[in-house]
Amino acid sequence: MLARYEQLIANGELTPDPDQRRAAQRLDKLQKELEAEQAGGLLAQFFGPKKSRPEGVYMWGGVGRGKSMLMDLFHDRLSITEKRRAHFHAFMQEVHAELREVRKSASGDPIPIVAERIASDLRCLAFDEMVVNNSADAMIMSRLFAELINEHNVAIVTTSNRPPQDLYKDGLNREHFVPFIELVEQELDVVPLNGPTDYRLDRIGGMDTWHTPIGDEATEKVREVFFRLTDFAPEDAEHVPNEELDVGGNRTIHVPKSLKGVGVFSFKRLCVDPRGAADYLAIARRFHTVIIVGIPQMGPDKRNEAARFVTLIDALYEHKVKLFVTAATAPEALYQSGDGSFEFERTASRLKEMQSDEYLALGHGGDA
Repeated sequence: MLARYEQLIANGELTPDPDQRRAAQRLDKLQKELEAEQAGGLLAQFFGPKKSRPEGVYMWGGVGRGKSMLMDLFHDRLSITEKRRAHFHAFMQEVHAELREVRKSASGDPIPIVAERIASDLRCLAFDEMVVNNSADAMIMSRLFAELINEHNVAIVTTSNRPPQDLYKDGLNREHFVPFIELVEQELDVVPLNGPTDYRLDRIGGMDTWHTPIGDEATEKVREVFFRLTDFAPEDAEHVPNEELDVGGNRTIHVPKSLKGVGVFSFKRLCVDPRGAADYLAIARRFHTVIIVGIPQMGPDKRNEAARFVTLIDALYEHKVKLFVTAATAPEALYQSGDGSFEFERTASRLKEMQSDEYLALGHGGDA
């Protein structure tokens, strides 16, 4: 894959970046190891000396540093059949479904059985956006990945916005997750990819973030933003992954489109349905970019919706989340009369600031 990466730079499709190049070199090494292992064949593996397991890679860094691009390049160029590319949240949903199925038909510990099923005909598992939002996933991951790596010799390649030691930071029962962090640090090569340039900004440069009035034209604008930021093929739009985001207290919020740190929501789901600060904080921590469709103009009879919207925008603003919307009107005209309309002026001011180039250049959550 390194040759292809360098070709993209020579063609002017990528900008030279030292961090990216180091990561590309490391992935190229893993590619060669996996391909050489397959080329050796079963007889070579049986009669030859036992080979050490190829070491996986954990790439971490801020939004837009090229992690997903390098992951895609690696997976595309890896010429073995026993490989799989998955979105992390979809993978964990599959794991939970497998665990439920095994528990129905077998007694005892289901995790080794699930690991064996996942590892069947698999030598390399690659997925994006490793992030842990709840204690159930934290406890499962530690044992599941230990089985995949140590018992089934699966090479793991993953990306994350955080270094391993910051995964599930301050989470409930985090002590159960510490063995997983130790496993990552021992078994995967941790590669930082955290240069100063956010390349995703180039993809949305010059694009407006606030689109009025609500309608097909506005929807098409935010739709374009989603596909630019996620590299998902627009013609395959119906297969964009969704997600059940854990917001604490055994509650979740459905995210109808969730990919590479970009979440799409309707105003109704966020502010008409009963939601609180914990929901909005979970969203702000999970997504670097949020798209909200269908924000209406609100009157006195919508004071509850307006109050929730204020709390939502506060959470997104404090976590420096990029915001794209379709709305009935401009921010300052969204809620002009009713309880809290005077305080809403501060929200309108924040919404204006969130459209600025300076705000859009900020790193998510302060992690530039």
